[in-house]
Amino acid sequence: MDIEVAKKVTGLINATESFGAVDGPGVRFVVFVQGCRMRCKYCHNPDTWAMKNDKAETRTAADVLEEARRYQGFWGSEGGITVSGGEALLQIDFVTALFTLCHDLGIHTTLDTAGQPYKTDPYVTEHIDELLAVTDLVLLDIKEINPERHKELTANKNDNILEFAQYLSDKGIAMWIRHVLVPGESDFDEDLIELGKFVKTLKNVLKFEILPYHTMGEFKWRELGWKYQLAGVKPPTSVRVRNAKVLMETESYQDYLERIR
Repeated sequence: MDIEVAKKVTGLINATESFGAVDGPGVRFVVFVQGCRMRCKYCHNPDTWAMKNDKAETRTAADVLEEARRYQGFWGSEGGITVSGGEALLQIDFVTALFTLCHDLGIHTTLDTAGQPYKTDPYVTEHIDELLAVTDLVLLDIKEINPERHKELTANKNDNILEFAQYLSDKGIAMWIRHVLVPGESDFDEDLIELGKFVKTLKNVLKFEILPYHTMGEFKWRELGWKYQLAGVKPPTSVRVRNAKVLMETESYQDYLERIR
């Protein structure tokens, strides 16, 4: 994408975060785009679901980058910009434009996605390839490996998501795979084992991590006047988190760095 064209591309932005510490390596400036088709029961950003939101702002890629660069001094050698959501792939033109501007300046780019919009369609993959060309890292959330349980948890199938993971692997894209461990929803031993097996088939997985379920987003459901679907569900115990790590044979980013030295 041409730099001058990229500067003018707009996206609908729900919010930004200046000092993200869990959205990729180092300290990140995080952009939360509006819109998502997933309906995860534990979602902590349900206000990003609708494709339009009166609180969201239409902003150019150049404008968002200008805001982000105010904090560039805090990023160090590993940090940069992450686009999350919502679902970042639903605003792929904006993300591509922003990442194009970032790469022109040598800024590290991270795409945080659940992969739901992916289709094995030439038109879709052409746009995805353009984005991946300016993406340094993909954080891919795999909610559940079991298709029935995935649909129950997210109201969506997971076959195209697993295809997207394989697509990224075939393209040699650096990935972090993440799995939110929710008691009674995504914490079944047999599924954790299968997810671990699947991840082992992928190339360039730099990090495979468990994200223990938390209730910090419950207040947003109340603000929207919605019934929180996991009311009463407590975060997983340290025993269950450890169990998941053992069954999936997860590896931390620091472990990976030690291994390749």
